[in-house]
Parts: sequence; structure tokens; C-alpha cells
Amino acid sequence: MTLKTLWHRLGSPRWFYQISRPWIYVLGILALVLLVTGTVWGLVFAPMDYQQHDSFRIMYVHVPAAMVAQSAYIVMGFAGVLLLVWRMKLADMVLATVVPFGMSMTLLALVTGAVWGKPTWGAWWVWDARTTSMLVLLFLYFGLYALRQAIARPEAAARACAVLAVVGMINIPIIKYSVNFALTLHQKASFTLTEAPSMPPEMWLPLALNVLGIYCLFGANLLSRLRLEILRRERGTQWVRDLVLSGSA
Repeated sequence: MTLKTLWHRLGSPRWFYQISRPWIYVLGILALVLLVTGTVWGLVFAPMDYQQHDSFRIMYVHVPAAMVAQSAYIVMGFAGVLLLVWRMKLADMVLATVVPFGMSMTLLALVTGAVWGKPTWGAWWVWDARTTSMLVLLFLYFGLYALRQAIARPEAAARACAVLAVVGMINIPIIKYSVNFALTLHQKASFTLTEAPSMPPEMWLPLALNVLGIYCLFGANLLSRLRLEILRRERGTQWVRDLVLSGSA
């Protein structure tokens, strides 16, 4: 299969629907195993932090949620570009299906951050560069959801959401680098791909498992919701009617 053929097939909801089902089970099982293992390891067996004591354990929920919330928005940003430039129907379906998951993960990151901040900073909330930019991310998710509901014409709603998703991408590097260029109480990244972790392995390994697990959960959620969205939007086509008649939808 050539890259040109693959590119055209990626824009086909029918082709995507046909190949995506097995991946839901693969990613779902991986998410379950990784998240259960990482969470139990981190909350029960990881050693206590010498400064933050047991309050640091919220990291095993907070950090994966914050990371995947930003990644989900990046996915929407790229989907917005594909929609605006190449008019891919599947790209708008991705935009529509990612919003609820990204919104819930951003909210989870903010809530767990507040729970972590109370014993660490002595306050539930501070107008810190990182927390404020994460709050902006939540507003962007809310805006995308409300914008689609407010515009009656699907084509116009799709374009408006694509523009907002692309423009909102500017907030992602602000979130990532806010702890470097602004005075902030927020700690720097727990681990990066370019530097060795500052924590011992028994502390960062369960975090890594939860990060991988939350991305697998995101993938499984995206695929399952996207398949439902494809069926909803393509319900008038012959191939969907054949699926329904055969009972394999």
C-alpha cells in the first residue's frame, strides 16, 4: 500500500470503521492492566516522599491526567488542520469525539492538582502560570463543546470548531513551558524523555505505567466513540444499512 493510498483510506469513515474494532480490545486490555498495576504500586507500595510524605501519591493520577488532556487537544488541533485544508470528514468526527474525554481529563487534572496543592502550597488554588493555563485549556474544551451545539449547520459548526481547535493550540506550549519562563510554585516535569528521572525507580516506574495506561485508555475511548459517530453520521449509506441488517454493527 502506497502512502497516497493510505492517506485516502484514512479519510474514509468506512475503511476506518472496518479496521478499528480489534484495536479497541487491545488498547482497553492494556489500559486496564497498566492502570491497575501502576495505581496499586504507586498508592500502596511506592516509598513515601521525604518532603511531601504521602500527599505526593496524588501524582499518580494528576500527572497522567494532565499529560493526556494536553495530548488530546493536540490531536484535535491536527484534526482541525486536516478538516480545514483537506476537508476530511473523519477529521471532524475526531474533533467531536475527543472533546468529552479531554474535558474530563483536564477537570480531573485541575481537581487533583488542587488536592495536591493544599498540603504542598497551603492553598487549594493559586493563580500560578501552569494552573491558570490548564484552566484556559478547560475553557477551550468547554468552548468547543458549546460551539458545536450552538451552530445549527453541521458544516459551519465543523469549520468553527476546527478554527478554535487550531488557534487554541497556542496554549499547549504555554502549559508545557510555563514552569520555565514564569515565576511559579508548580514543580517542573516529573520526568522527561531527555533527562534521567530525579525520583528512584520504585517511584517513577508506577507513574510511567499510569501514563502509558491513560494513553491506552484515551486510544480505546477515541476509537469506540469514533465508531459510534461514524455510524450516526453515515446511517443513510448502504454500507451502514448492510451492517445493521447483518447485526455486525
